[in-house]
Amino acid sequence: MMARAAFLALALGIPLAGCGLQPMYAGGASSVVAQGLAAVDVPAIPGRDGWLVRNALQNRLHVASAGGQPVTPAYRLDVRLDDALEGLGVLNDDTISRERRILRSRYQLIDLATGEILLDATAGSDAGIDVVSSEYATIAAEQTALENLAKDVAERMATRIALALRERERAQAQ
Repeated sequence: MMARAAFLALALGIPLAGCGLQPMYAGGASSVVAQGLAAVDVPAIPGRDGWLVRNALQNRLHVASAGGQPVTPAYRLDVRLDDALEGLGVLNDDTISRERRILRSRYQLIDLATGEILLDATAGSDAGIDVVSSEYATIAAEQTALENLAKDVAERMATRIALALRERERAQAQ
């Protein structure tokens, strides 16, 4: 029975070895991707939404920095945001009962040494908000939605940047 289980595990593992999947952060904080992410400078982004996205990006990108030591920037991330709030549900008395908050970003990753644009992409997310009789509750829900959307958009951007840096490293290795 034990030999059969070992054989089954081996048989299932062989196809996975040839599939080409590799861990993104193989090597931990010393990996090329982690060091590349830590070397991304994110200049100030205008507006409250920009402040939220920039903070979320810095938290996500600079987690990889070696022992918390400052890393000399090798890349700059230019970000433009579009934040919209639109009414969805309209009642008989023309009041809005549901809103949708949409946060979209257009961003470019630029190599500071060459000025080359390594990545030109977009990311976005949206959230539904119930409009209730309490104006305070509605405003709080809109702000919470913006905070959550900022984290989500920053996560999508960081993942795409990591993929671009990994592809660049692979291309340079060949």
